[in-house]
Amino acid sequence: MEESRHRAVIENVKPVVNGGEFAVKRIAGDTVEVKADIFADGHDIVNARLFYKHDKERRYRHIPMKALVNDAWEGSFIAEKTGGYTFYIEAWTDYGLNWRHELIRKVEDGQHVAVELLDGIQYLDNVKSKDAETKAFIRDCMAAFRDPARYAEAVEKGSSERLKQIFNDHPFQTFPVRSPKYPVWADRAKAGFSTWYEFFPRSSGHDPSVHGTFKDAAKRLPYVAEMGFDTVYFPPVHPIGEVNRKGKNNATAAADGDVGSPWAIGSALGGHKAINPALGTLKDFKAFIAEAKKLGIETAMDYALQCAPDHPYVKAHPGWFKWRPDGTVQYAENPPKKYQDILPIHFECEDWQNLWKELLSILMYWIDCGVTIFRVDNPHTKPFAFWKWAIAEVRKKHPEVIFLSEAFTRPKIMHRLAKVGFTQSYTYFTWRNSKEELSAYMEELTSDPSRQYFRPNFWPNTPDILPYELQQPNEATFALRFFLAATLSGNYGMYGPVYENMLFQAVPGKEEYTDSEKYEVVRHVWDSRGKLKTLIKTMNQIRKHHPALQDTFNYTACPADNPQIMAWLKTDGKDNHILCAANFDPYHTQAATLRVPLEKVGLREGESYAVTDLITQTTYGWQGAHNYVELDPRGLPFHCFLIRK
Repeated sequence: MEESRHRAVIENVKPVVNGGEFAVKRIAGDTVEVKADIFADGHDIVNARLFYKHDKERRYRHIPMKALVNDAWEGSFIAEKTGGYTFYIEAWTDYGLNWRHELIRKVEDGQHVAVELLDGIQYLDNVKSKDAETKAFIRDCMAAFRDPARYAEAVEKGSSERLKQIFNDHPFQTFPVRSPKYPVWADRAKAGFSTWYEFFPRSSGHDPSVHGTFKDAAKRLPYVAEMGFDTVYFPPVHPIGEVNRKGKNNATAAADGDVGSPWAIGSALGGHKAINPALGTLKDFKAFIAEAKKLGIETAMDYALQCAPDHPYVKAHPGWFKWRPDGTVQYAENPPKKYQDILPIHFECEDWQNLWKELLSILMYWIDCGVTIFRVDNPHTKPFAFWKWAIAEVRKKHPEVIFLSEAFTRPKIMHRLAKVGFTQSYTYFTWRNSKEELSAYMEELTSDPSRQYFRPNFWPNTPDILPYELQQPNEATFALRFFLAATLSGNYGMYGPVYENMLFQAVPGKEEYTDSEKYEVVRHVWDSRGKLKTLIKTMNQIRKHHPALQDTFNYTACPADNPQIMAWLKTDGKDNHILCAANFDPYHTQAATLRVPLEKVGLREGESYAVTDLITQTTYGWQGAHNYVELDPRGLPFHCFLIRK
């Protein structure tokens, strides 16, 4: 068998997800650093090249890989544009380089190498260069190798770095071995850096007795833009079911005038491709999208694959639902929560292919209307195979589309959703409240293997979740949770204007808001000014101006000798270095000595430098790695330092 003559071995290729089953995630413009263990039997020299191409390109490009230590090799390429890439490694025992290496060893040992020089002609003859200078050099080498009178010159040429480079550029490949091909997906920049603001358009008016519209919501866009958010996310905007409609505070019986839950999609007025008339028209929705775009804001739409009992699908396609012997469909449940107003879709039904095509057409319809971001509701309750297929189909025509997975479930399920294609993912950040918990979680998120495919989006609250930590009127706690989300993750979001107005009233014993906006129109305070709003606006500006805060995976923990103070460094790898320190005690001043990783910011031990708090514009002089911080929650429970030499 021909493969029996292959001597090179390629192992432990990175970055790879599930052996290449799923794509590694990057942002367009990122460098993809590829590493592998490459070796062969014996002592012969091994060589390797990295091949890569965009899916739209016909031919692979290649670059030489570099040998490190202990048979480790590395190479890299830039994922220049959005879309899919493929890479593989080719390795071989390189007899040309091996000949040169042995020649040098024998010369250094004082041996006469006339025969070895003649033996090297076959490797020189293998060089097929179009460069005139290179061809002339090769001809001269071959002539010198054959001429005993030019022996000293021949040895010099055979040992030269120039010949080594020529052999590298024109390798003598014998039975090259190829690794499998591995996928990479490069998203647009917003996939890695975004700032989300969620609000209900029906609550965007001034009077809670009047249902808000897209036109009312458009009037709130200057406020959202001023706060520094670049993504507006709406809960579902489709017609809401009448059958089993929920009343206020999740009451199972709706009173006259109750607006119901937007997630109970579909009625006689239409389904997933229709607009709730109470919000306006499709023209109004498109006008909102256009107005938001003028302000640098993209509109994210909710993609919730479930139906109210009176959704048109139920009558037109009863086979898409799982019927019980009594002629009913079991409503959706997530014990102890019950959703009597929602019927689950039966993805494994006999007509599953037409069902899947229809669900894909919903995405395509709204993309054609101008939507480029989807927040996907409860994707963990639908098949992984569906998401893998649907997202891949969308990407064929629209690689710019972003999918946010709203799956608060078991870690392996959340990670599988990320692997099959979701761009961003909700996380457990909401429940990581101590320094110990959050430090461990950040190490998990920013380490292999999850950093290769799981892109977090931190939310301190959602309409579904009011964490116990925020069920108190403590400004320091709200400020801290916001600051942690905004500085630890490149992507973060908040449910407003609930958050910036510090609404904390909860259902006793539950992580739920009282008078939940999910079931009624609420009158919000949009025009107040306060410390928390100013902080949010300031931090969003800081994020936009400092590349170090536009990434999640550049996190480095900085040891601090106080269990209440957490510190971390973010650096862009160039000259933007941000050091953050946060006090987890919302009631008392805490102090600590923390250690700055000087090697990551280009400083030497003992060197003096300045740190400027970007929020207060206060500057401190520091020296060396160990420095003191003191944080009073009555002022600001954190620092956001820019490090300057």
